[in-house]
Amino acid sequence: MTAEVQTGSISASVPDQTVSVPSLRAQRSALRGCLVAGDAVALALAFLGAYWVRFYLQVTTAPEVVPIPYFYAMVAAVLTVLSIAVFTLFHLYHYDSLLGGVSEYARVFRASSTVAAIVILGTFFAPRFVVSRLFVMTAWLLSFALASMNRFLWRRVVYTLRCRGYFLAPALIVGTNEEAAALAADLSDCRSSGLRVAGFISTRPEVAGKPHVAEGVNLPVVGGLSDVRRGIEDLGVEELIVAITAIRREQLLELCERVNALPNVHLRLSSGLYELLTSGLTVETKGLVPLVTVNKLRLTTGEFWSKAVLEYSVAGAAILVLSPLLLLIAVLIKLDSRGPILFRRRVLGVSGKRFDAFKFRTMHVNGEDLLRQTPRLQEQLRAEHKLKHDPRVTRVGRWLRKYSLDELPQLFNVILGQMSLVGPRMITPEEAEKYGRHRLDLLTVRPGITGLWQVSGRSDLSYEDRVHLDMYYVRNYSVWLDLQILFVQTLPAIIQSRGAY
Repeated sequence: MTAEVQTGSISASVPDQTVSVPSLRAQRSALRGCLVAGDAVALALAFLGAYWVRFYLQVTTAPEVVPIPYFYAMVAAVLTVLSIAVFTLFHLYHYDSLLGGVSEYARVFRASSTVAAIVILGTFFAPRFVVSRLFVMTAWLLSFALASMNRFLWRRVVYTLRCRGYFLAPALIVGTNEEAAALAADLSDCRSSGLRVAGFISTRPEVAGKPHVAEGVNLPVVGGLSDVRRGIEDLGVEELIVAITAIRREQLLELCERVNALPNVHLRLSSGLYELLTSGLTVETKGLVPLVTVNKLRLTTGEFWSKAVLEYSVAGAAILVLSPLLLLIAVLIKLDSRGPILFRRRVLGVSGKRFDAFKFRTMHVNGEDLLRQTPRLQEQLRAEHKLKHDPRVTRVGRWLRKYSLDELPQLFNVILGQMSLVGPRMITPEEAEKYGRHRLDLLTVRPGITGLWQVSGRSDLSYEDRVHLDMYYVRNYSVWLDLQILFVQTLPAIIQSRGAY
């Protein structure tokens, strides 16, 4: 990786900084205040809801128990204050722990469970403190649900404000090679990163003291390693990100010495595999040696189970609901042309494991003979892996492809754990070579029936665009992205039939 940033071509999506905004510290304090207020309201509603469920809906095995309103009002007030205190102890108002998605919700769950445990222990050690068990259980569930909803809503607000220049921590990238350029390109998506990449620190001695704007990058190279402290102070930098492949060992030690004394600056090292691997890394200590382990899968345990629950439930329900349609399509295929109903395509799954992806047959069984009659189309197929006017496709097959109905049997691949409802395109072993180094990324998640490529134009896209969309999905996966693609974007794309052939 010797290419310099000066010869790169990335466009930083940094919001307009000419608009005056409050200091970052004031913005973070305001967010914490809003979260505390929102949690207080959410918790109060949770305890009110628990009281309503227990004493108004009479969901209980002891309906003869008469409620004491002022007692439960006092309990709700005390528990609201106690919950806020416990939330604080679980770092739920520490900015570095906020906006973390699944990990933040896990903290909310543990904090809510701790409050419920304190109440149960209170009833054990103080016999005169008697409170309905159903009230406690309902309050526990509602407090977790409503506090999580409060944080979800504020996360959406923060993401929107980041596009307008708020809640962005200034950052510098150490290095000017290919990895540094890739880091800058991804981190400049300020909505997800929360960073405003201010420029680069070069590790090449000849640029020291010669700040300039890197050609085609729209980000400055502010100087060399000797200028790093001045750059940090002038730009108010909080995050210093090192492209590890761009720096020598002695330079890294020098950088640590210069930065460690700065209390408000986080020094972060890339893995050196950023543009090659998207799966996570874990650090384990063997003896006295910290070792970095490359995870085999891209998804965390929480993400994996959330995705699995979503997919198995939706796929199972879809198979039941669509079974009459599946049967009708099978009959039409048999009546339209000779051959099997299903077509099995040998493709690659997670970690390169091969499996057969099911599809309704849309081609004549002698399709290759038909294609051989047109050499021009043969060449186009080799280059693009798609043909807009394919002589091999049957009459029913064209209709199935237009509305993506030929892919419905892949619901069974989802049930078998081989595919996802949403994911990157499935590829054949031969096609994997065209992905080059990106195939390592692609094979960390299961291929999908639908995905960004499906809702962004399908076959109208160039092959390079399809690869780019696959890589974007793999690098930016979240359950919310899956829900958006599956329930918001896929249906309109199918109805419009854009790029379907």
